[in-house]
Amino acid sequence: MGYVSDNLNLLSDIAKCIAMQFGENCEVVLHDLTLPYDKTIVAIWNGHVTGRKTGDGGTNAGLEILKGSASPDDQYSYINATHTGRILRSSSKYFRDEYGKVNGSMCINLDITDMIKCENALRSLTSSGSTSSLQTPELFVGNVDELLEIMMKEAVNMTGKSVGNLTKEEKVAIVHGLEDKGFFLIKKAAEKLADFLGLSRYSIYNYLNETTTH
Repeated sequence: MGYVSDNLNLLSDIAKCIAMQFGENCEVVLHDLTLPYDKTIVAIWNGHVTGRKTGDGGTNAGLEILKGSASPDDQYSYINATHTGRILRSSSKYFRDEYGKVNGSMCINLDITDMIKCENALRSLTSSGSTSSLQTPELFVGNVDELLEIMMKEAVNMTGKSVGNLTKEEKVAIVHGLEDKGFFLIKKAAEKLADFLGLSRYSIYNYLNETTTH
């Protein structure tokens, strides 16, 4: 059992209150990270904001936290984006067990796309200001297979090559890079990556034991 499952009624009441306060453009999500990663969402309000529903999985950010390659510090009012280009102002609150390990979270995603358009229209009439840049966005998807697909494609795109032109060293680097992001915490991720890179699962595990070159 985890903090979210133990306090689901209370957390649901709080999450619903936030969603009702800010309206239909405010998504509030409860993740139980003690569950398999393809079904961490135990409650969600206004899921149309990111296209998710109860029973769907977490984002790449959650994977990195579970892996330990990202700090599980609470984050407030950071700018994010969906794969459709909608701009979000997000906050994430993490819940921990008695040993300090993260086992759940509440995430708020407020779609501010239309407000930014209004702000930009007003700014164009009054002054010239710089626009803020987005941090690397979270990947909001309906299922973890789609998340794995996006992570694999992004890893290959970073090399500037197609899959068929990758060297062994580049494939090793891709495997290690994905491992750092928590990719292999998802069931059957190794098999999917092997198929994607045209390798055997045995090769993937061998690559994980190799040292990358820089």
